[in-house]
Amino acid sequence: MTETRRLIPIYTTSGDVRAYLVYPYLYNETGEWVGWVTPEREIYSVLGHYIGWLTDDPRILRKRSYDFSKPRRESPPPQGRIRVPATVPLAPMMSELTFTTIDVLEEEPHRLSTVDFDELREDMD
Repeated sequence: MTETRRLIPIYTTSGDVRAYLVYPYLYNETGEWVGWVTPEREIYSVLGHYIGWLTDDPRILRKRSYDFSKPRRESPPPQGRIRVPATVPLAPMMSELTFTTIDVLEEEPHRLSTVDFDELREDMD
């Protein structure tokens, strides 16, 4: 018997799908691996940088004034692409965000880039 893992669309506040979660891995809308989620619902990029947290909506949020002092975490082994569905359910009603909170996938989508293209990657000498 093969195990089928559930694909969960991750929405933006405006209701667009910008990522997919196949727990614990996070993929962009084309199916490329861009991060992962911890059991505490914290989101990290493929390079181990803290991104924000996963809400019940589901969205990826973070504090606007975050100081990025959280230590980098060891990234899991690289993941292959997934096949994304042609259609997804409509987004649920999203709660309002306060001024101190941002939607990462709307305001800072570059923070979740792929393993081979990441502006936060250190240059090779």
